[in-house]
Amino acid sequence: MARKTKAEAAATREALLDAAEDMFMEHGVARTSLEQIARHAGMTRGAVYWHFKNKGDMFRAMLERVHMPFQDLVDEIEALEHDVSSLEAIRLACLQGLERFEQNPRSRRVHAILIHRCEFFSDIDPIAMQQEIVDECRESLYQHLLISKEQHMLVQGLSPEVATDLLQATLAGLFHDWIRDPSRFSIYERGVPLVNQLISMMRRSPDTSETN
Repeated sequence: MARKTKAEAAATREALLDAAEDMFMEHGVARTSLEQIARHAGMTRGAVYWHFKNKGDMFRAMLERVHMPFQDLVDEIEALEHDVSSLEAIRLACLQGLERFEQNPRSRRVHAILIHRCEFFSDIDPIAMQQEIVDECRESLYQHLLISKEQHMLVQGLSPEVATDLLQATLAGLFHDWIRDPSRFSIYERGVPLVNQLISMMRRSPDTSETN
């Protein structure tokens, strides 16, 4: 019985988060009330408060249901680095991340909400949340590109700092352009040649002197 109750509670929580996604996407986060979310889910407002302290708590729970694309990138680089060079791990992780993100409708919706449908409200600062994700990704990319520098993989004259900025600017620009209207193009198909070309430009030619 206890298991069934726990499963039912989990199902209710998921249904409320599904309803929140729909309402946030349609009306924007600040203009959506908990009552609207409850009605959309076919539940009472009491059910909402049983699972969430307030709208900010619900919003964070919605974000936690999906992996942020840059957070996935960090994990993938570290996993791949055991088998290939650091620079190649970055390239492969970027391509895998773009493909997986395009194939995940929920992730697309949640990120569209965070970037385009979330205003400042209560204790939620969408700009700060986005910046935190970007900063975490940038630091990880920098550390792995620093390793690439130590492995003499980067082209002569290219610093890990500049390489990081180039890569992150490319990924962020591609991501923000696509998330506005995913039907316009495939982020994976457009991203593959961009990532490959950028990494190719960063990679030191094998016959170049080791002094880099």
